[in-house]
Amino acid sequence: MHPTLLAVIGYTASLCMVLGYLPQAIATIRTRNTDGIAMPTFCMLGLGSIFFVIQGLVLKNWPLVITNVITTICSVIIFGIKLYNDSRKKR
Repeated sequence: MHPTLLAVIGYTASLCMVLGYLPQAIATIRTRNTDGIAMPTFCMLGLGSIFFVIQGLVLKNWPLVITNVITTICSVIIFGIKLYNDSRKKR
């Protein structure tokens, strides 16, 4: 496959991932509502993003790195909100 086409596919995938993930992250940050978040699933998605960052760095695949840095940051923020909410519910 032509390298330019591969780059276009990579950047398009990155854009789709960020635009798909960011609205949910923003809604969770604004509302602080984490009731619908399953912690095991969310942790696996966060770990997957971290491993994709590592893979992207090794391969020098910048769309992969940029996309997964953004989703990892969002995941960490939402994870913190989820932990805080869950600890308040137990009190």
